[in-house]
Amino acid sequence: MQYATGLRPPSRILISDTDHDRLTGLARALLDRAPETAEELLLEMDRAVVTEAAAMPPDVVRMGSIVTVRGEAGETQRIMLVYPGEADIAENKISVLTPMGTALIGAAIGQAVCWSSRGGRELSVTVEAVDTPASGAQRR
Repeated sequence: MQYATGLRPPSRILISDTDHDRLTGLARALLDRAPETAEELLLEMDRAVVTEAAAMPPDVVRMGSIVTVRGEAGETQRIMLVYPGEADIAENKISVLTPMGTALIGAAIGQAVCWSSRGGRELSVTVEAVDTPASGAQRR
Protein backbone atom coordinates (compact mmCIF):
# COMPACT_ATOMS: atom_id res chain seq x y z
CA MET A 1 0.00 0.00 0.00
CA GLN A 2 1.00 3.58 -0.56
CA TYR A 3 0.28 6.00 2.25
CA ALA A 4 0.17 9.77 2.56
CA THR A 5 -0.17 12.14 5.49
CA GLY A 6 2.16 10.46 7.94
CA LEU A 7 1.06 6.88 7.29
CA ARG A 8 3.66 6.07 4.64
CA PRO A 9 5.80 2.93 4.63
CA PRO A 10 9.30 3.07 3.13
CA SER A 11 8.23 1.79 -0.32
CA ARG A 12 9.14 3.70 -3.47
CA ILE A 13 6.90 5.29 -6.09
CA LEU A 14 7.68 5.98 -9.74
CA ILE A 15 7.64 9.58 -10.99
CA SER A 16 8.67 11.08 -14.33
CA ASP A 17 11.54 13.55 -14.25
CA THR A 18 9.21 16.28 -15.55
CA ASP A 19 6.59 15.71 -12.82
CA HIS A 20 9.29 15.38 -10.15
CA ASP A 21 10.88 18.72 -11.04
CA ARG A 22 7.58 20.57 -11.29
CA LEU A 23 6.07 19.05 -8.14
CA THR A 24 9.22 19.63 -6.09
CA GLY A 25 9.22 23.28 -7.18
CA LEU A 26 5.52 23.61 -6.37
CA ALA A 27 6.02 22.12 -2.90
CA ARG A 28 9.00 24.38 -2.14
CA ALA A 29 7.00 27.43 -3.23
CA LEU A 30 4.24 26.45 -0.77
CA LEU A 31 6.46 25.89 2.28
CA ASP A 32 5.63 29.29 3.82
CA ARG A 33 1.90 29.31 3.04
CA ALA A 34 0.95 25.64 3.50
CA PRO A 35 3.84 23.89 5.24
CA GLU A 36 2.03 20.64 6.07
CA THR A 37 0.82 20.14 2.48
CA ALA A 38 4.20 21.13 1.04
CA GLU A 39 6.11 18.82 3.36
CA GLU A 40 3.84 15.89 2.51
CA LEU A 41 4.45 16.37 -1.21
CA LEU A 42 8.20 16.77 -0.64
CA LEU A 43 8.22 13.49 1.31
CA GLU A 44 6.56 11.78 -1.66
CA MET A 45 9.14 13.26 -4.04
CA ASP A 46 12.00 12.19 -1.74
CA ARG A 47 10.92 8.54 -1.87
CA ALA A 48 10.24 8.57 -5.62
CA VAL A 49 12.24 6.69 -8.20
CA VAL A 50 12.64 9.24 -10.99
CA THR A 51 12.59 8.11 -14.62
CA GLU A 52 12.38 9.79 -18.01
CA ALA A 53 8.82 10.71 -18.95
CA ALA A 54 9.03 8.58 -22.11
CA ALA A 55 9.98 5.53 -20.03
CA MET A 56 7.04 5.77 -17.61
CA PRO A 57 4.87 2.64 -17.64
CA PRO A 58 1.32 3.38 -18.81
CA ASP A 59 -0.21 1.94 -15.62
CA VAL A 60 1.37 4.52 -13.28
CA VAL A 61 -0.50 7.65 -12.15
CA ARG A 62 1.15 10.88 -13.21
CA MET A 63 0.03 14.46 -13.56
CA GLY A 64 -2.88 14.69 -16.01
CA SER A 65 -3.80 11.02 -15.62
CA ILE A 66 -7.44 10.05 -15.51
CA VAL A 67 -7.64 7.46 -12.77
CA THR A 68 -10.43 5.02 -12.02
CA VAL A 69 -10.41 4.22 -8.31
CA ARG A 70 -12.50 1.81 -6.25
CA GLY A 71 -13.40 2.83 -2.71
CA GLU A 72 -13.66 0.61 0.33
CA ALA A 73 -17.42 0.15 -0.22
CA GLY A 74 -16.85 -0.95 -3.84
CA GLU A 75 -17.92 2.29 -5.51
CA THR A 76 -15.84 3.50 -8.47
CA GLN A 77 -14.93 7.02 -9.42
CA ARG A 78 -12.97 8.53 -12.32
CA ILE A 79 -10.81 11.49 -11.42
CA MET A 80 -8.12 13.51 -13.15
CA LEU A 81 -4.98 14.38 -11.19
CA VAL A 82 -4.13 18.04 -11.85
CA TYR A 83 -2.14 21.01 -10.59
CA PRO A 84 -3.92 23.29 -8.10
CA GLY A 85 -4.97 25.94 -10.64
CA GLU A 86 -6.76 23.31 -12.75
CA ALA A 87 -8.65 21.65 -9.87
CA ASP A 88 -12.44 21.52 -10.23
CA ILE A 89 -14.35 19.09 -8.05
CA ALA A 90 -17.46 19.43 -10.27
CA GLU A 91 -15.39 18.02 -13.17
CA ASN A 92 -13.64 15.40 -10.98
CA LYS A 93 -10.31 17.22 -11.34
CA ILE A 94 -8.42 16.63 -8.08
CA SER A 95 -5.39 18.71 -7.11
CA VAL A 96 -2.13 16.93 -6.38
CA LEU A 97 -2.03 19.09 -3.24
CA THR A 98 -5.05 17.34 -1.71
CA PRO A 99 -4.31 14.38 0.55
CA MET A 100 -5.88 12.03 -2.03
CA GLY A 101 -3.95 13.62 -4.90
CA THR A 102 -0.65 13.35 -3.06
CA ALA A 103 -1.37 9.69 -2.26
CA LEU A 104 -2.22 8.87 -5.89
CA ILE A 105 0.85 10.34 -7.61
CA GLY A 106 3.14 7.50 -8.65
CA ALA A 107 0.67 4.71 -7.76
CA ALA A 108 0.12 1.83 -10.22
CA ILE A 109 -2.93 -0.18 -11.26
CA GLY A 110 -3.87 -2.64 -8.52
CA GLN A 111 -2.20 -0.59 -5.80
CA ALA A 112 -4.16 0.58 -2.77
CA VAL A 113 -3.41 4.10 -1.53
CA CYS A 114 -4.34 5.45 1.89
CA TRP A 115 -4.39 8.92 3.37
CA SER A 116 -5.82 10.82 6.28
CA SER A 117 -8.60 13.27 5.50
CA ARG A 118 -8.24 16.81 6.76
CA GLY A 119 -10.57 15.72 9.58
CA GLY A 120 -8.21 12.89 10.56
CA ARG A 121 -10.22 9.95 9.18
CA GLU A 122 -8.23 7.27 7.33
CA LEU A 123 -9.42 6.76 3.76
CA SER A 124 -8.28 4.46 0.96
CA VAL A 125 -8.93 3.58 -2.66
CA THR A 126 -7.51 1.02 -5.07
CA VAL A 127 -6.30 2.13 -8.50
CA GLU A 128 -8.38 0.21 -11.06
CA ALA A 129 -7.31 1.90 -14.33
CA VAL A 130 -5.08 4.73 -15.54
CA ASP A 131 -5.59 6.77 -18.70
CA THR A 132 -2.16 8.22 -19.40
CA PRO A 133 -1.91 11.85 -20.49
CA ALA A 134 0.32 11.01 -23.47
CA SER A 135 -1.64 8.11 -24.94
CA GLY A 136 -5.14 8.67 -23.61
CA ALA A 137 -5.62 4.91 -23.92
CA GLN A 138 -6.93 3.12 -20.88
CA ARG A 139 -4.67 0.40 -19.48
CA ARG A 140 -5.92 -2.37 -17.25
